[in-house]
Amino acid sequence: MGSHGIPRVGATFDKSEQARDKEWKQIAQYQALEKDVVGRVNAKDYSDATFQLTSQLLTQNPEYYTIWNYRRLILQDVFARELAAADHPSEQGAAAADKAGLPPAQHEILLLIKEDLQFLIPLLKQYPKCYWIWNHRSWLLGAATKHLLARGAVELWQGELGLVSKMLGLDSRNFHGWGYRREVVQAIERLSGGGDEGKGSGGLVEPEFAYTTKMIQSNLSNFSAWHYRSQLMPALLSSRNADTAARQAFLDAEFELITKALYTDPYDQSLWFYHQYLMATLNPSNAQAPPILDPCGAAEHLQYLDQEIESVREMLDGAEDCKYIYQALLEYSGRYLELAPEGEGKVTVTELKEWLRELRKIDPLRDGRWRDLEGKMKL
Repeated sequence: MGSHGIPRVGATFDKSEQARDKEWKQIAQYQALEKDVVGRVNAKDYSDATFQLTSQLLTQNPEYYTIWNYRRLILQDVFARELAAADHPSEQGAAAADKAGLPPAQHEILLLIKEDLQFLIPLLKQYPKCYWIWNHRSWLLGAATKHLLARGAVELWQGELGLVSKMLGLDSRNFHGWGYRREVVQAIERLSGGGDEGKGSGGLVEPEFAYTTKMIQSNLSNFSAWHYRSQLMPALLSSRNADTAARQAFLDAEFELITKALYTDPYDQSLWFYHQYLMATLNPSNAQAPPILDPCGAAEHLQYLDQEIESVREMLDGAEDCKYIYQALLEYSGRYLELAPEGEGKVTVTELKEWLRELRKIDPLRDGRWRDLEGKMKL
């Protein structure tokens, strides 16, 4: 089975005696290594030898999250010792730190963090969707933020932006990478004084929005890119000081973008999610969706509903078996009729009943859901 179009290496089932002996030997070695590491940590042996043994164990099994916790305990101990020894640095350490423009303790901590970040790179390439590798990388950068001067921490975070771009180049729909990218951007902006924490409202919002465009153009079926795009919108419009006309032009451009994508592949659910998001921003009763048009009155809401219902109707030509089209028509038409009762608009109850019948034919396994929808819409 493939994942996002990337084939997995098939398992082999060589059960020869030689293969079984080799496997049992590997298991015994792994268990001995695990026992050694756990015993050392329980004894509070936070030496470099213990640290190297965690490297061996995690290289074999990066999913072993307890060992990542042990590794962090060791690093915290080293950081504490470096900070405690800051008042009495060695001549060699003081010279290296002076050359780097950092206090001796910070210089040593920086080197340790860089080394551990480097250790993680081959693991990320081999296991790009392992939570614990990404978590440890995030912890290292958090430690840098805590212990280093802002300038040094920002440089490390900026390096992460390049790394995550390469990772997403290998698998553009790796949601671990996308989540980490958002964290990296927020950290850079926070440390650079460019916006409120977590809101992505600093100097990176424009290039990040452009990055989502690039990734979407290379692969329309990229839910993470569409989602990130939606999260950037409020900060983007705020950074542009967009007035009413600029906001409407922006929204129109986004509808044009997603409509072209939907005509390309109306069966792609990620595209419909983004279209629903844009429509949700027009609904004043939806407190969870930030408004793009500010304000958005009933007249504007009705205008966009009319426009998008007509556009989605046209998608049925050649895609009569696409359930997402019928779902969108029912959802948007229900909102339309609340603003423009039957007889005053282009949507009729008769059409709603017909769309619901087609939906039942296409997706009979969710008949209960469609019965609930029928009752809710009083059809």
